[in-house]
Amino acid sequence: MLVSLAIRDIVLIEALTLDLRPGLNVLTGETGAGKSILLDALGLALGRRGRADMLRPGAAEGSVTAAFEIGDGHPAQALLRDMGIGAAEDVLILRRVLGADGRARGFVNDQRASAEAMRAISETLVEIHGQHDDRGLLNPAAHRALLDAFAGLDLGPVRAAWGALRAAEGALDAARLALAAAEAEGDFLRHAVAELDAFAPQPGEDAALDAGRRRMQAAARIREDVEKAAAELGGQGAEGAMANAARRLERAAELAGGRLDEGVAAIDRALAELAEAQAAVDAALEALEFDPLALERGEERLFALRALARKHDVGPDDLATLAEALRGRLAALETGAERLAELDAAAAAARAAYDAEAGRVGAARRAAAARLDAAMAAELPPLKMERARFLTEVSPGEPGPEGADRAAFTISTNPGAAPGPIDRIASGGELSRFLLALKVCLAARSDGVTLIFDEIDRGVGGATADAVGRRLARLAYAAQVLVVTHSPQVAARGAHHWRIEKRMAGGAMRTMVLPVAEAERTDEIARMLAGETVTDGARAAARELLAAV
Repeated sequence: MLVSLAIRDIVLIEALTLDLRPGLNVLTGETGAGKSILLDALGLALGRRGRADMLRPGAAEGSVTAAFEIGDGHPAQALLRDMGIGAAEDVLILRRVLGADGRARGFVNDQRASAEAMRAISETLVEIHGQHDDRGLLNPAAHRALLDAFAGLDLGPVRAAWGALRAAEGALDAARLALAAAEAEGDFLRHAVAELDAFAPQPGEDAALDAGRRRMQAAARIREDVEKAAAELGGQGAEGAMANAARRLERAAELAGGRLDEGVAAIDRALAELAEAQAAVDAALEALEFDPLALERGEERLFALRALARKHDVGPDDLATLAEALRGRLAALETGAERLAELDAAAAAARAAYDAEAGRVGAARRAAAARLDAAMAAELPPLKMERARFLTEVSPGEPGPEGADRAAFTISTNPGAAPGPIDRIASGGELSRFLLALKVCLAARSDGVTLIFDEIDRGVGGATADAVGRRLARLAYAAQVLVVTHSPQVAARGAHHWRIEKRMAGGAMRTMVLPVAEAERTDEIARMLAGETVTDGARAAARELLAAV
């Protein structure tokens, strides 16, 4: 609900705050008093394009602030979260500041926002209807959603069925492509799998083969030197001479009085170290033993492994994984037809389930269309459109998440004439009344939107104007309604009344909006009936209109 509209320095408005209320709010005033300024200013706050000529002469900038009362479940809350603005607690505030260059800055709850974002939010808050109605009711793309809301349709099951159908058809298409690709490379797959299975590559095999090859190559290079060293150490030359020297010294040591003890001990140690060296070299020689045929076989395996990896453009360690993948593709080829049949059956079942849900939704739409047409047939005659015919056309459309129907509101204003699009057939005044009647029929689904009607009663009077007023008042039970009107019959139905007028203030003309107290309403409605000079008869007629409400 729109709770307040504050305007500063816009056209002829210097400063104005309009506090609005639930129910039917009426704004009246003489032609040219500035009623359109209010709607233009509100449009600026809702994200519409600003113009430099909207700025009050002499002002550096102007601003419009619209405050809306919204609940937790209001559609605007989800938009605010998506935009990163954060949900409003109680009041949502849209503000635009217009500069002298015509550029406007937008704010939502005091956070900067683009005009596009503000328009998206405002579409959940306000609908403006008039002889040049904006969107919604005249937009064929929105008619199906309006019909669904009128019908109270639950579209959850058909959306779920559509999602299941899309998933099933996607799986079937993917399987078909995979099978076609597998069939195209069937010979290659069979050959490659046979080759890899025969070779049986193992993860880490490349590194192991390479290390073994390097070890055997190194052994081949150093073995000759190690063998010669072992022969030298194992001969009787140095060791025999040292052993003979040790025996001689041991015999002489007894007579040397200890002077040979250190020499004998050193020779003993040397003989022990020599034995250890010989043992170590013998062990190394044994470790360097290798089979030249084993080296040859290892190199052949290593080179074949790397050649196979290059052939398949993978690393040697990835060959085992590749073999598994190719076996899977080959298995898919061999079982592809069977799997394809299963997926085809699943897609057919999903299609049948979707068709059933879409059929249910379509039947509900056609039934709701008949009810809407009947409701419109009852609404049009009192609006002086007894010869007009409203028809909701539900026809086959492109299948989608919300069914397989198109819906369009059409009208015929002359007997025998074929129905056509509502915005192309009706004249300005007829269109306004059509829209009012349609909005009344759809009122139960207003979802908290404030409805604004701009001189929707233009060109009608008497009983027809009274019918318009009754319907606006009825509509106001379901949604907040704001109507700009020249009709006393409509103004008399208002729960809250404001008068728009021009006055000289500070040497300049200013537009002002003044609340009309209950005691003043008789004179205001009498003015609307009689014009400039209010007569006693006009006052009596005004009292009758107010008493009839």
